[in-house]
Order: sequence, then structure tokens, then C-alpha cells
Amino acid sequence: MNAGRPSRRTPAWLPRFAPPPTDLLHDPLYRRLWSSILLSAFANQIILLAIPLTAATLLGASPTQMGWLTAMETVPFALFSLPVGVWLDRVRKLPVYVAGELLLGLAVGTVPLAWHQGWLAMSWLYVVAFVLGAIYTTAGSAGQIVLTQIVPRDRLVEAHAKNALAYSTSEVAGPAAAGALIKLTGAPLALLADVVLLLGSAAILRGIRVQEGERHAGRYFWRSMRAGLGFVATHRLLVAMAIFVGGFQFCYQGALVVQILFATRVLGLSGNQVGLCYVALGVGTVAASSLGHRIAERIGPGPALLLGIAICGVGWSLLAAAPTGAAGVLAFTVTLSCFGAGAVLLFINFLALRQAVTPTPMLGRMTTTMRWLILVPGIPGALASGWIGQHVGLRTALAVFGILALTLAALGYRHPVLRATRRLPVIDHDAAPLAPSAEGADQ
Repeated sequence: MNAGRPSRRTPAWLPRFAPPPTDLLHDPLYRRLWSSILLSAFANQIILLAIPLTAATLLGASPTQMGWLTAMETVPFALFSLPVGVWLDRVRKLPVYVAGELLLGLAVGTVPLAWHQGWLAMSWLYVVAFVLGAIYTTAGSAGQIVLTQIVPRDRLVEAHAKNALAYSTSEVAGPAAAGALIKLTGAPLALLADVVLLLGSAAILRGIRVQEGERHAGRYFWRSMRAGLGFVATHRLLVAMAIFVGGFQFCYQGALVVQILFATRVLGLSGNQVGLCYVALGVGTVAASSLGHRIAERIGPGPALLLGIAICGVGWSLLAAAPTGAAGVLAFTVTLSCFGAGAVLLFINFLALRQAVTPTPMLGRMTTTMRWLILVPGIPGALASGWIGQHVGLRTALAVFGILALTLAALGYRHPVLRATRRLPVIDHDAAPLAPSAEGADQ
């Protein structure tokens, strides 16, 4: 592809703030992908606030119910990730990605419909969360592979940092806008804006031409799936990342369950005020998106990944100890900023590393296998947090997951593989991913 080369023409909207000539945003394909990601990120900000606020304020959900709501979005990853990986290695990824944007809009659009008809209940939100998780499992994985079809492998950290900047932009402006929209229309109706944004994202993606590369042509489905598991299981870096990023997901899903409940029930914030506080999350992600590439170059992608986990742990621990009143609100905004910065630093390096070490024919199975391994721990994390929040206290739940995240970062730094990963590995991406004996009967 031509993502590594600057285009000859600079778009009309870039001259005054033009990036360097070699910047990825000069490439028209990547620029379209980035624009679609930006719209989708704004839509996700509304989902992030509107669905849990609908549950917490409109339906009066308990901490246990909030735990189940969070878990239901992760369950599809456990059920479908591995077979989806085999399927993705056999099909074109871009159409799957586009269809996913459309289906997301359809799924969230059912919430305001159910509210208007008087059908809305926690059971409805559980189903919507499950459907969203299923779409993220398929289309989300396809989208990650599409990036490798547009951007050279040696620029993946830069690309993921720029993608994170799109999310950062949405996280600065999105929560305040979502909070105002929720205040104006109510949390369920705010999701109608999602439908418009996701339709726009899909429209931008339509018509993009990408080079798919070699597809996996195996005939035996389950043998192909085992080959994907085997590839991950025999790669020391992938195994190490699965362990530590999976542990992070356990902590993250646990903290996610209780942080909005803490904001609304302990700090006494309204939905609009919660949205304004979430602007701080965007501030953290903007900082990490702008500096993350340079941090990874300076200390290495492995240590930078672990630094991201530690920053998140500091934020959750701080909120657990926060008082009520103005100081508590300040602590909540600092926590969100820490999570924004830490999560970006973690995931731009995690995604780049796993894509850098994987041959093209194995990308689908590697992506879904890794997503399965890291996201499944989020289910017990969410359920445990709901139980702790309801039976012990919301502060205790935050403290548990904050301390666990800090411990995980410390253990990860002692791990020789992650600590020693100071640059992106370089491999032959067109080489066969496994020895012929492993998949020979599959051809």
C-alpha cells in the first residue's frame, strides 16, 4: 500500500496545521479510515454514558445488575472469538467492518424505541449489550486487520497512536456533548445520535479499496482454529501480553462496573455532570496519544505497555480514597484522566506488538485469539465487582481493582520478555505462519 508515502496533494483543510510530509494523515486511504474512526468514537462516547446511565438512573439498577450488564457485553468474546478468527482469515475484512458499523447503529437504536413503547427493562439492556459485544467481536477484529492492509507494519505504533488521537478528540468533546444531550432528551433518546454517527462512519468506509493479501485457504475449520491457538501459545511475547493485558481487563471491567455508580450515588452527580467529568478522560487520552509514540520509542513498547497499566491502577486507587464533595469530584476527574492516558499507552503498544509479530495469513486468528484471551477475564472481573460493590461497598471494589492493577504492572516489569521488548519485532509477514505439519492437511 502507499500509506508510508505522502500524497502529492494536501487536503484543503490541512495547510494551516499541516503535519510533516511523511505523516500518515497525508495518505488518502488512512485519512478516510481515521475519519470513520473519529465518527465511530463519538458514537461510542454516547454508548459509554447513555446505556449505563439508563440502567443506573432510569431503571434503578443495583451493583449486581450493573455487573451483569457489563459482563453481557464481554460474553460474546468468550463464545465467538475463536471461530470468528478462522472465518475472518477466509473472507474480505472491510465489508465485515462496514456491516458492523451499520449493525451497531441498529442495535443501539432499539433502546429509545423500547423506551418509547414502554418495553425498556434491564433484560432489554442485557440483550443489547450482548449484541453489541457480538458486533465488536467480529467487526472490531476485522477493523484491526484492515489497518494492517492500509499501514506498513513498521508504522503500526504511529498508526495506533493516531487512531487513539481520534478517540481522544471524541473523549474531550464527546462526553460533554453526550451529557448535554442526555440532559436535554434523556439517556435513551440520546442514543438516536449514535445511529446518525454510525451511518456516517459506514458511508466513509464504503468504496475504500484495500489489498487483502493472502487468505487462509484451509478446508478444515476446527483444525484451522487449533492452528491459530497454537501460533499464539508458542509465541512468548503473545503469551506474556495475553497474561498481563488479560489481568488488566479483569481490573478494568471491575472498575467500570462501579465508577458511574460511585459518581451518581456517592458523589451525587447528575448525568450531565458525569458527562462533563468524562471530558477529563479525553484530556488523558489526548496527552497519551500525542506522546505515546515517543514514550514507546524512548523506553520500548513492552515497558510502555506496563506503564499504562500502572497509571490506570493509580487512578482507581485514588478514587477509592476520595472524600465526598468537591474534592471527590476532582478525584473522579483525575481518575478518568489517568485511565484515559494509561489505557491509550497500553493499547497502542499492545496492538502494534501483536500485529508486528504475526504473518498475514494468521492475522484473523491471532487477533481473535488474543481478544478472547484478554477479554474473557473481564467477565469474572465485572461480576466480582458487582458482588463486592453490593455486599461490601463501592469504595472497596475500586480499591481492590486499583491495587490489583498496580501489582500486575510491578509483576509485568519483572517479566523478562516484556521488559526486554524495546522495539517492534521485524518478521517476514508473507511467510507461512506454521510449519507444514501443523496445517498441511488443512490445505
